[in-house]
Amino acid sequence: MIGRIRGILIEKQATDIVVDVQGVGYEIQAPMSTIYLLPALGKEVVLHTHLVVREDAHLLYGFLSLDERHMFRSLIKISGVGPKMALAILSGMAVEEFVRTVRSNDLAALVRMPGIGRKTAERLVVEMKDKLTDWSEIASSSASLATATPSGLSDRQMSQEAETALVALGYKPQEAARVIAQVLKLNSDLNRSEELIRLALRSMAQS
Repeated sequence: MIGRIRGILIEKQATDIVVDVQGVGYEIQAPMSTIYLLPALGKEVVLHTHLVVREDAHLLYGFLSLDERHMFRSLIKISGVGPKMALAILSGMAVEEFVRTVRSNDLAALVRMPGIGRKTAERLVVEMKDKLTDWSEIASSSASLATATPSGLSDRQMSQEAETALVALGYKPQEAARVIAQVLKLNSDLNRSEELIRLALRSMAQS
């Protein structure tokens, strides 16, 4: 099991990144909550990882916080919840928000996530409640994006990157494009695709 990766961030696109560790590039999938806070390309990054072994592939998932990795591991143990859905949940909700959602039986909030129907939402609430018994109210591991260096992307470039990320998380292309256009219309000063994705996910969760 590969539990931790430390190296140089050399690629970053949507939910996929590549980290160079002494000349070996590790392809890693990560939730948007981690993508938001990654350093610039060429900088060192440390990720807590989880390896999923399948017959046709070895897939590595990375998280900046141990809380996120712990939640990811708990989620994929639930029947009907695979790594893709777990990443979508962690991309759309901070860990502490998901904990509150489960504890308050907020099925509606879960159903708004891509790929989660009513039965899956009910299963998540029932099975995750037991797993969250020992969790205290954890503080958010997310930091403000205000300190990030602007990327200087055009609206078109940001829209393309954001739509790719949302589709990778399970949203339909038409839905992703519609919400992204609405967010850009309301936030004309955006200059980072990560911030656009965050606002689009928030809008989808509230709709």
